[in-house]
Amino acid sequence: MGTPHVNLDLNGAEIRGELDERNPPIYLPNQPSDSPLLALDIGGTLIKLVYFSNGKEGNAGGERGVRKLGGKLHFTKFETRRLDECLDFIVSKKLLCGMTTGSSKEHVVIKATGGGAFKFADVFKEKLGVSLDKLDEMDSVVAGANFLLQKIPGESFTHMNGKRTLVTISPKNLFPYLLVNIGSGVSIIKVTGTRKFERVSGTHIGGGTMFGLAKLLTGCKSYDEFLKLSQKGDNLVLDLIVKDICGELVCQKQGLSASTLASSFGKVITSKRKLADYKPEDLAATLLSAFTYNIAQISFLVASLLGLRKVFFGGSYIRGHTSTMDNISYAIDFWSKGQMQALFLRHEGFLGSLGALTSYGNIDTDSLTLEDSKEQDIFHDSSAPIDGKLAAEHTESNIFPYLLVNIGSGVSMVEVIGKGKFERIIGTHLGGGTILGLARLLTGCSSYEEFLELSQRGNNLSVDLTVGDIYGEQGYLKHGLPASTTASSFGKVNSNKLSDYKVEDLAAALLSAFSYNIGQIAYFVATLSGMKRIFFRGTYVCGHEKTMDKISRALKYWSKGQVQTTFLCHEGFLGTLGAFWSYESMGIDGLAAPEVIKEVLLGAPYTGGQFPTLPPSQQNDRNDAIDLRTEVEKLKHDNAMLRAMVERLQCENEELKAKSRQS
Repeated sequence: MGTPHVNLDLNGAEIRGELDERNPPIYLPNQPSDSPLLALDIGGTLIKLVYFSNGKEGNAGGERGVRKLGGKLHFTKFETRRLDECLDFIVSKKLLCGMTTGSSKEHVVIKATGGGAFKFADVFKEKLGVSLDKLDEMDSVVAGANFLLQKIPGESFTHMNGKRTLVTISPKNLFPYLLVNIGSGVSIIKVTGTRKFERVSGTHIGGGTMFGLAKLLTGCKSYDEFLKLSQKGDNLVLDLIVKDICGELVCQKQGLSASTLASSFGKVITSKRKLADYKPEDLAATLLSAFTYNIAQISFLVASLLGLRKVFFGGSYIRGHTSTMDNISYAIDFWSKGQMQALFLRHEGFLGSLGALTSYGNIDTDSLTLEDSKEQDIFHDSSAPIDGKLAAEHTESNIFPYLLVNIGSGVSMVEVIGKGKFERIIGTHLGGGTILGLARLLTGCSSYEEFLELSQRGNNLSVDLTVGDIYGEQGYLKHGLPASTTASSFGKVNSNKLSDYKVEDLAAALLSAFSYNIGQIAYFVATLSGMKRIFFRGTYVCGHEKTMDKISRALKYWSKGQVQTTFLCHEGFLGTLGAFWSYESMGIDGLAAPEVIKEVLLGAPYTGGQFPTLPPSQQNDRNDAIDLRTEVEKLKHDNAMLRAMVERLQCENEELKAKSRQS
């Protein structure tokens, strides 16, 4: 069974449409008008379809013997759950005309990619009488991105403060670059040339997570509805910012930006309000800022590890949405101190289907002279494991340097290189406050302990989408993803009725998603700083077996056993239990001194309401370690109280003994 071989003539190709038009047609003036070109990317949520048309039904040609030129590539999409609408569209537009290579319809073959190409192949055969030529999804995504960036002028742009600016990139200077494809999950791909790429990372907290949680929290029925809600909402109703913790005056005194985001959904944990008491618009705005910042942060860390400066964002969950692109752009600029730019594509949601389309015939992209990448692949470090000593055998001489990860409402990550020598590197706003805040809204639990108890009885696979759900039991082994890998946290949520799901399963999914995310970011930060020891502390992780297990698994997966993980679980009881890990021996005994270090509380650059008044570089210099200093003071206070209680109990015991002797 063959497929029609059609050469794509891209000479003179151009985008016709306004700059802010989504998915504008691409005009091909030299392409034969009767060319049968149709390709599909069938994902878990959307079907993305690209087809060529000269404006006449079935691409009818001109006069006999005269082959006309010119036509447009058109882009359209359908919800995967409404596959029949897609099939009806193909029939109504007569897009199968001219694709027959034999005497019957059975010889018609359509190029298709995505997990649905396997899942729905029989449906296409039964209802349209056609076969699907199934193409590798990641191959197609990269081919589509290279096609647009090499051959279509005016395709890429930046987006900052609501303004789009076209970016011209010479095809000869295109490689290498990082491609961040935001689908239900997120794949991060290092592209070094035509057909030269590697999936270097990814995260299961992607578009499917945002949409799944949005359905449960706001009742929205479509992703576009969620985006519209977010435009009218205020994330500060639910998000905890620095001003909420230390007040406006302290912010001014310490040179902090009062609007710095400390913990997404962090205000929920101290509020008596229930889910029904919050506006859907505010919930949507909080979800959008929380997860777009997280995607941008992970992308920045991966790009930094690989030494890349060009980062392109694609995928169907961007949707040309202003706030989505602004959040990503600002975060990339903030963390890179202006050394990186977030770049976007005007056809960002159709990379896979465009890549599939190009496979019909040869496109002249091999004429470019490309050099092999010479970047070090830090994700497959073959260096020997660290000097093997158990955590209990650490001494002052061998403990440094290490990364201290403090998990409170948000997360701070501090590089400790010696006694009193440390620096906060970065943090993340997705911490314990986010987990408990969302848990209260979704499950109604009243404490972190109750949430953990719920999670122990739950099954996250009831709501999490796995690689096996997309590609079948064989998984996606070509790129090292077994069937059991989580592809998208909450990506399996189809209903917008919270009552359709067990609170135990929702709790298990929350714990899995955010614990793994913290572990992944900690690994990237440690690797970027050249550290192979990570210590975790904080009330939201230590002593909780399942939480520690999730973080440990994440670090083991990403580091392949090269990073040592230790949890400090009794720092609140140092005096009573003998100070088996003291702040002095860890080299951080000076944290309580205000003059030692100045830096921001937790990690995200801004809240979404307005940009900080200080430039990023200046703000970094003025940040203050309020979280760590406050935590140490609190622990010292608790320890003193505990000692006083022990002394009081001892006195009472002596009094009781004395009374007993008198009687």
